[in-house]
Amino acid sequence: MADMAVPQQQPIASTKKAGLVYPGLGVPFVLLIACFAAWGSAANLTDVLVGVFRHIFTMSNFQSALVQFAYYGAYFSLAIPAAFINRRFGYKTGVLTGLGLAALGGLLFIPASRLLEYGFFLLALFVLASGLSILETSANPFVIAMGPEENATQRLNLAQAFNPVGANVGVLMGALLILPRITPEADKSDMSAAQLRQAQESDLSLVLNPYMGIAAVLLLIWLLIAFRKMSTPAERTESTEVRKGALGRLWRNRHYRYGVAAQFFNVAAQVCTWTFTIQYAQDVVGVSVANSGWFLQASLILFLITRFVMVYLLGIFRPTKLLFAMGALGVVLALVGVFSPNLVGLIAIVAISISLSLMFPTIYGVALRGLDQDTKFGAAGLVMAILGGALLPMVQGRVMDAASTNFSFIVPAICLALVAAYALFDLRTARTSHALAAEGSHA
Repeated sequence: MADMAVPQQQPIASTKKAGLVYPGLGVPFVLLIACFAAWGSAANLTDVLVGVFRHIFTMSNFQSALVQFAYYGAYFSLAIPAAFINRRFGYKTGVLTGLGLAALGGLLFIPASRLLEYGFFLLALFVLASGLSILETSANPFVIAMGPEENATQRLNLAQAFNPVGANVGVLMGALLILPRITPEADKSDMSAAQLRQAQESDLSLVLNPYMGIAAVLLLIWLLIAFRKMSTPAERTESTEVRKGALGRLWRNRHYRYGVAAQFFNVAAQVCTWTFTIQYAQDVVGVSVANSGWFLQASLILFLITRFVMVYLLGIFRPTKLLFAMGALGVVLALVGVFSPNLVGLIAIVAISISLSLMFPTIYGVALRGLDQDTKFGAAGLVMAILGGALLPMVQGRVMDAASTNFSFIVPAICLALVAAYALFDLRTARTSHALAAEGSHA
């Protein structure tokens, strides 16, 4: 998380540069990086499914957006249970629980593809996302605890950088293995009821294979982590008792409270943009179904490249200054998409990923700074903020059904404006390291 570390909080006793992770945690750190990549693949393959289900089943854009509601709604539901697992049994148990549940969700796509019921696909997605919610709630603070505080920013940004690597793999699977092989709408008009059902079975079977691959990878990572010692120094010394009043302290911390809201709108903007990029290409510009997935792929490649660029820029500029600049840029790009319903608008929609690449880790770091032993529950709140990805795409789907695809991008424009407002709040309050530790500790 890009703003997590405060380098001057504690004096460094030695001039020797601290290692990225503590001795003995190098391999566990690499395994956690694999977790980041795996859930990136699963999350962004889901973006492709919204367009796929719209063609397989007869439904509105609002109904197809229920895919994201099932996925991100599970994130909201399981974050607090994940915090209790982490607090009572440790981060490793949390990671293993998340990996196991996510793999089960992937395997549920087997009966879903046989039953041909949209609701069962949503159930499989919910179980998969429940596991990923526990995994993400555990992995982010686990990475922070794996090494010295002074390089926590570098360590967490490195791990987070592999999330878009996995995301690109997920969208690539959709673009190569699913979208080009979907039965064209023109062919369906001449089909009998039996032929239409056969085409539906064939199309849904295309969804199965990528999720089987993801489930297999998750199970492999589970095995590699299960038989390796992975406790951190902080976990070996801290109590497993839950500190009373954590919720009150978190609520009184304005930087944390507003940070959760900013994360809600950041994730909403991200999911809205990536979910409906394919629809924008098809409905506004007239791109074919087979080729439309490549625009989402381009968006995610841009996200991946600029995330590494942002890590470099964070060494030069204050993180929330960059956050404000990227939020403002995102608003402008989304408005271009609204008012230029053509190829220029589509390019602007793709380019919103430049802004999005910075936001999640920066907001995460700003909001968690100074929480100390409340960090595990604070991390859960920030994962629950992913609920924005469940709710706002349905709002955008409603706007799309009522108005137009290009006008619906007013929704992510508003969300990005609110993220920029959070950055401005942090810049105006000018927190010091002492204030960070004290805020939220007292009524």
